[in-house]
Amino acid sequence: MLRDALTFQLGYNATLVTVAAVLLGIAAGVTGTFLFLRKRALVSDAIAHATLPGIGLAFIALALSGHDGRHLPGLLAGSAVTAMSGLFAVQWLSSRTRLSEDAAIGAVLSAYFSLGIVLLTVIQTMSTGRQAGLESFLLGSTAGMLLSDAILIALGGLLVVALVFLFRRPMSLVSFDPGFASTSGVRLDRIDLTMMGLVLGVTVVGLKVVGLILIVALLIIPPVTARFWTDRVELVVILAGAFGGVAAWLGAGLSASAPDLPTGPLIVLVSFCLFAVSMALAPRRGLLSSFVRHRRFQAGVHMRQGLLALAQGQPIYEPLTIRLLKARGLARADGMPTREGTIRAARAFRDEKRWEVARATPELELAAARYDGLTQIEDVLTVDQIAEIDRRIGPPEAVQ
Repeated sequence: MLRDALTFQLGYNATLVTVAAVLLGIAAGVTGTFLFLRKRALVSDAIAHATLPGIGLAFIALALSGHDGRHLPGLLAGSAVTAMSGLFAVQWLSSRTRLSEDAAIGAVLSAYFSLGIVLLTVIQTMSTGRQAGLESFLLGSTAGMLLSDAILIALGGLLVVALVFLFRRPMSLVSFDPGFASTSGVRLDRIDLTMMGLVLGVTVVGLKVVGLILIVALLIIPPVTARFWTDRVELVVILAGAFGGVAAWLGAGLSASAPDLPTGPLIVLVSFCLFAVSMALAPRRGLLSSFVRHRRFQAGVHMRQGLLALAQGQPIYEPLTIRLLKARGLARADGMPTREGTIRAARAFRDEKRWEVARATPELELAAARYDGLTQIEDVLTVDQIAEIDRRIGPPEAVQ
């Protein structure tokens, strides 16, 4: 059943939902990357909650004018208008008053969302407009999605991706170094507004699939997931779009194979699972790799201290140090060095003396500050610098 859903063989409606969700996931991932890098994730929450009054007002306007109150383009247009007003309200409050941005977001978010709930309550008392199911915009609902709805969501997602590609360079510059961007002639206010406009676009087109409450997760979780795998902005954007698309594909497939389960929450849960796997297994930033690096560093420190102790004829009391030296054939069980251990210990002791001289030499002091107990001096100083240090230390047999 799940395989059929993922291979688009479960029926017309399931295919529509899956394709629309995948394009939305890609758009949310690439757009949310710059929101995440700019450290303005909460703004997307305000924008999302500000769409609810627009949905209510659009429904009332459509119903009173004799049209279908649940006409999706009309509802999305209304949500875009109030979301834009909410965005401008946050910008105005944070720039023209003493309120911080997070306080302005909290005020706008709560006020707009409360207004939307009041409007939905009023709509329930109306006798026209087919108001049943309007609350599905809170968490999303893909049941009975029409071809026109899917095309609207897909085109909106593609348009957002194209605009992100067009503005990616100034948005990257503003996200990483606003000061340099400003001195380079980039208008920070315009780029920020462009970024928020793209977030608004994703939020509006995603209302039908994941709803206004969960769209924030689809904007933020994929970029955070991608950040575990790379340091390059271009790759973060690509991976975020991929993670968003995969999460939407799997989530929509799971929902189609189990119709009682909602699509939006499943997409978010799959996205979080990808995040959890990346956090655990990413090769550079993952928890497992960090743990392995820590253990290797710990073992290296024990080895280094053990070799220095052997070189100076000092007893070794730490069992782990003795085990490591013994495992590498550098010491016996009683802590006495082997022939290879004696050679390695003398080399380690000489390197330690080299670092001492480097730290005491003004012109080498900055480079010597990189020493962490394990760094090889050949990785920091040049051959000539090391030769000069050796000349000052004297021959190996003089180092005691």
